[in-house]
Amino acid sequence: MDYMKKSLEMHEIWKGKLETCPKMKVEDKTGLSLAYTPGVAAPCVEIQKDRSRSYDLTGKGNTVAVISDGSAVLGLGNIGAEASMPVMEGKCVLFKAFAGLNAVPLCINSTDVDEIVDTIYRISPSFGGINLEDFSAPRCFEIERRLKELCDIPVFHDDQHGTAIVLLAALKNALRLKELPLENARIVVCGAGAAGMAVSKILLDSGATDLTLVRKEGIICRGDPTLDPYQAEIALLTNKRLLSGGLEKAIEGCDVFIGVSAPNIVSSDMIRSMNPKPIVFSMANPVPEIMPDVAKKAGAYIIGTGRSDYPNQINNVLAFPGVFKGALKARARAITEKMKLAAADAIASLVSCDELAPDFIIPPPFDPRVSEAVADAVCKIAQGGGD
Repeated sequence: MDYMKKSLEMHEIWKGKLETCPKMKVEDKTGLSLAYTPGVAAPCVEIQKDRSRSYDLTGKGNTVAVISDGSAVLGLGNIGAEASMPVMEGKCVLFKAFAGLNAVPLCINSTDVDEIVDTIYRISPSFGGINLEDFSAPRCFEIERRLKELCDIPVFHDDQHGTAIVLLAALKNALRLKELPLENARIVVCGAGAAGMAVSKILLDSGATDLTLVRKEGIICRGDPTLDPYQAEIALLTNKRLLSGGLEKAIEGCDVFIGVSAPNIVSSDMIRSMNPKPIVFSMANPVPEIMPDVAKKAGAYIIGTGRSDYPNQINNVLAFPGVFKGALKARARAITEKMKLAAADAIASLVSCDELAPDFIIPPPFDPRVSEAVADAVCKIAQGGGD
């Protein structure tokens, strides 16, 4: 099937992938009086007395806002607010399909950090959680940081943390097969945008000790005056061997390559320069850093991509529905680092020892156990006080 052509045809028919459906019937005076005036005054007064009652008397506790400025849409770049709406609607469909959560797509016609933060903060009382989507780096880091300080509900940038959670789950199982502890693995992360920074941080939080981060200009090294503040901060924790140069230098002798960058930038010779049984996660979409068949021919032991037409798909849908479901169930005020680590462990645990194989290191997106397992793990941490 030509998915691009067929999807465009279906979008013309659907005219939006979402609709609003009432839970009650309004067919007579009684129905009108209960759903609206005068009866609706009673829950309003209850919430006025105790704001937390909004979770009991409205849809807040089961509703997520999916928000974007359209500045970094996957595979398309900065396409603007209106053009990003089909993606946001699609994300809302996934929330419903995989976690039973309601979600509302909201596209902001601004790329100004102050305006975006102010807009989202002011509408936040309507929602149980905020899912930030497709905001470009490095603005996305500042937007999320400030919103987490302002809002009393979870704020989660899925391009960062959803990717990081699923990647960590896949890597844990890949390293089990390779029989190499994470703390002994030599890891290269290519791409210093939203996903690359989050992946690097979660790996460091999980015990990685030898991680090199590479951006378009080359290996990130402490003291480089061209680094932005976020890159300068992570430079203090990475590249312990003080390497300099490009990706070819970084990848030589490493055990794990993680790509969240650009298509076709990794060669067969680079894979051959890695340590025995190399793990290659080339996740650029739709064209990865190296195609799986090329990587395999060059000696890659375990290969993962962001694509559904190859084994070991590193797909955010394994993480974000369950993360939000668990956080909302616990009425968490934030999604903590411990929650993210618990989510990764939950995903990884769904692949049994008998099932674990180079072509099966992570459950598929439609495994019905995933969302509940992640939600339970996140909820348990949230109810225990988080970190």
